[in-house]
Amino acid sequence: MTPSTEERPEMSIEDFEELVRRAPETVRNKLEFLGGRLCVKHGPIDAEDFEELARVAPEAVVLELIDGKLGVKPVPDGDHGEIIMWLLRQCMQQRPELGLYPEQGLVVEGYRAGRAKPDGALAPVGSFGGQGEWADPSNVLMVVEVTSYDRDTDRRDRHEKRHGYARAGIPVYLLIDRDSDTVTVFSGPLDGDYRRNPAYAYGAAVPLPAPVGITLNTEQLKNYTA
Repeated sequence: MTPSTEERPEMSIEDFEELVRRAPETVRNKLEFLGGRLCVKHGPIDAEDFEELARVAPEAVVLELIDGKLGVKPVPDGDHGEIIMWLLRQCMQQRPELGLYPEQGLVVEGYRAGRAKPDGALAPVGSFGGQGEWADPSNVLMVVEVTSYDRDTDRRDRHEKRHGYARAGIPVYLLIDRDSDTVTVFSGPLDGDYRRNPAYAYGAAVPLPAPVGITLNTEQLKNYTA
């Protein structure tokens, strides 16, 4: 059975209080904690203030800025990590010149307005050297998200991040959805969304289009169903 997502907060009150304590003056009074969710009062936070807030956040708190909204990336569970390792092995076997970089910070959404840390970013080896925490996504061939069992997965992974990655021009967005046991391949970014989005049940052979050019054997994903 899928773990309950209805009441799970995205961060603890203790982590929120520590984040406020560390936050820069320009941001501190804008932060709220409502219904277990981190919020910003008085409009969106700008990218520069976000980067400073993310830099000083407690170790257990990974922040993102998607579609102008401040959010907290869930802490991954064991199956989540195994799925990333499964994908990393398949990518290395078929395209050894590429690296799958876990949680590499990316500038997304055009006009440098968003900051995301996808579960994986597939790019030529060496693409992120010297770029710091938030990198230019121009060399990224594919981003990957594995859904988490929290109440914001639908909004975050299926909608907001999809649009952010499309606006950044990232060619392929791979969504491994643990609620439906499916793998969806978004490709062909245009006007803030992807034109193609075929979905495959666990166990299917999943072709990842150019410029990725990998076919995933997803049989092993059946080991990581809830």
